[in-house]
Amino acid sequence: MTRRELATLAGAALWPAGAPAAPANYTGALDGFESKVPLAGFDPVAWTRTLYDQAPLRLTFRAGTFRQAENWQRRLRAKLAELLGVPLAVRGAMQPVALETREFPAYRREKIAFEATPGSWLLAYLLIPKTGKPPYPAMVCVPGHGRGVDDIVGIDDQGRDRTDKAGYQHDFAIQAAERGIAAVAIEPMSFGCRRDALTKKKGLGSSSCMPNAGAALLLGQTMIGWRVRDVMRTIDWIATRPELDAKRVGCMGISGGGTCTLFSAALEPRIRVAFISGYLCTFKDSIFSLAHCIDNYVPGILAWAEMYDIGGLIAPRPLFVESGEKDNIFPVAACREAVARVRRVYEIMGAADRIGHEVFPGEHSFHGREGLPFVERFLAA
Repeated sequence: MTRRELATLAGAALWPAGAPAAPANYTGALDGFESKVPLAGFDPVAWTRTLYDQAPLRLTFRAGTFRQAENWQRRLRAKLAELLGVPLAVRGAMQPVALETREFPAYRREKIAFEATPGSWLLAYLLIPKTGKPPYPAMVCVPGHGRGVDDIVGIDDQGRDRTDKAGYQHDFAIQAAERGIAAVAIEPMSFGCRRDALTKKKGLGSSSCMPNAGAALLLGQTMIGWRVRDVMRTIDWIATRPELDAKRVGCMGISGGGTCTLFSAALEPRIRVAFISGYLCTFKDSIFSLAHCIDNYVPGILAWAEMYDIGGLIAPRPLFVESGEKDNIFPVAACREAVARVRRVYEIMGAADRIGHEVFPGEHSFHGREGLPFVERFLAA
């Protein structure tokens, strides 16, 4: 007799007579005891949502005049920079390296690398339109979770050119270039070529947000802060290129790229227009209540502000937001609420015509039907 057979016999002998049979669909230790305990008290998401109702939001928007709104922005912007925990101002040589230049029918694509911060390098693709005349307005393009920057500049998962705008991001950097805007598409930290060796072994779609964002938190910093700093350094680099107009710079991104766009535009006044796809919502109904990547979290932010308050820091500069009706990551009702709150800031600052919102009949994906003409209009001026 094997040891497993012996254990089975022993278990049967020790099983108490008349013991209740295990339920067919066992869900946990409270099965059969539902009437004896308050089940809601065992739901940690429901519990944290009650804590949300007690969140101080000390610097949420309450201004009633333009001057009060400006003072509010100044205070919240300083607090936000503090919460990100990252020294945002970086100076010094960027050591740009030209890696490759390719010609396409509508644009020329350059691949460049430069040192964003000491020891941390950034890769970018510059797409220069073949229509119009330099200096071109420039759009910093930040991809969301996935393969990284390749997925917004027409490169497939084998490193080959593709002609269809595939995936949920639909090569939006190319779409910008096709409208006469120079696209500067950057590789976010922890995606694509900016990953550690162990993560790279898992495939192109695996990010290294863990452990990188976790390391940031242990250091008292944040991944959002690191990525915002990358955007700022990208604008520094744009200023070194004579064919680009550093006074007409925008920022756009979807999902995690929308996160980066929101926080970057809130903190960087050189960003003249922002286009946020598939992100601007409420912390309560998205990041707070649903499973998200660790790179989304800023410790203590709800003591001071909600996501719509961060959006209000962009005013009165032009802002466009798009939301999918079927986006189950950023629920559309909460997106509408957030945009309405941001719109109030724009109204107080006399810029109600500089904020737009499109809700399109789709899921979590880049759409661009109204957003791209919006940014084109404001960057062309």
